[in-house]
Amino acid sequence: MPREVERPRRLHRTDWMALLSGLLFVVLGILVVTRAIRDPLVLVGVMVLGLAFAGLVAIVARVVRGK
Repeated sequence: MPREVERPRRLHRTDWMALLSGLLFVVLGILVVTRAIRDPLVLVGVMVLGLAFAGLVAIVARVVRGK
């Protein structure tokens, strides 16, 4: 039986850009499939604004984190 070794647990920092971008694309996919958004121009606009928001959150998180 292998014995357990006490190691300090390393925490991973949240990648806010990836998390919010993934969430944005899932939500946009649902809206397109359910035909809640029919105009491609609205879809592109929401996508650009969502990615800009995700980028802003990622920048603020990095500044607060100090890296």
